[in-house]
Amino acid sequence: MSGPELYCFKTESYQSSFPPLEQALTEPDGLLAAGGALSATQLVDAYSQGIFPWFDPDQPILWWSPDPRCVLYPARFHASRSLRKTLKGNRFRVTFDQAFEQVITACSAPRKNSGGTWITPLMQAAYTELHHQQLAHSVEVWQERDLVGGLYGVALGQVFFGESMFSRVSNASKVGLATLVHYLLDWDYRLIDCQVSSDHMIRLGAEMIPRHRFVEELDAAVTLPTANNAWRSE
Repeated sequence: MSGPELYCFKTESYQSSFPPLEQALTEPDGLLAAGGALSATQLVDAYSQGIFPWFDPDQPILWWSPDPRCVLYPARFHASRSLRKTLKGNRFRVTFDQAFEQVITACSAPRKNSGGTWITPLMQAAYTELHHQQLAHSVEVWQERDLVGGLYGVALGQVFFGESMFSRVSNASKVGLATLVHYLLDWDYRLIDCQVSSDHMIRLGAEMIPRHRFVEELDAAVTLPTANNAWRSE
C-alpha cells in the first residue's frame, strides 16, 4: 500500500483551495502542498488556516502545517533575569514598521553553520507586498542609529505569525521580541505562532500544542478585530 501523496497545485497561480490539514505528511512533518504562488491572496489564505511557506531556493514553493505546533501565548512569555536586566538598562531603542525591508534582508543573511537561506528574493518580495498592505510587520532594535536586531511576521486578527529574527549584538532580538510581546498584550493579541519548535523559543515560554487545538484557537482569533492603536506605537 502506498503512503499519502503530496498535493501539488497545477499552475503557478492560486486557483484552488488548500487540501485539508489532515492530509499533511508525517514525514517530513507537516508538508501539505507544493506549488501555487506567493501572492498576497494565497499567503493570507494559508496563514488563516494554519499553513505557512518554507522552501529552499532550488525547490518549488512548499506549504507546511506541522503537528504539533509551536506557539507562544503573550501572557506566558518568560524573560530571564539577564533579559530583564537588559530591558531595564535601556541600551536599545525599539520601533515598529520603520525599516521592514532592512529587517527582512538582515533575516535572509546566511547564519553561522548554515550554507544558505530560505528567505529568497521571491519570499522577500512577497512579504514586502504584505507589508505594503499592512498585514506584515517588522520590529526594529537600534543602538543609536545602527539596526542591531529585529524580527518580522504576519498579523491577522489577534494572531501574530512570527517568521524570522536576527541579532547583530547580544540579546538584541530578545529585546525586540520582549517589547513586541508587551505591546501585543496591550493590543489584545491572543497568540503568537512560532511554527516549529526551537530551544531558543521554548526557553522564552513557547510550548507545543496539537495541531487541532492550534487550528481551533486560530479560527477563534484570526477574524477578531485588531486594536485601533496596533502597530502605531513609537
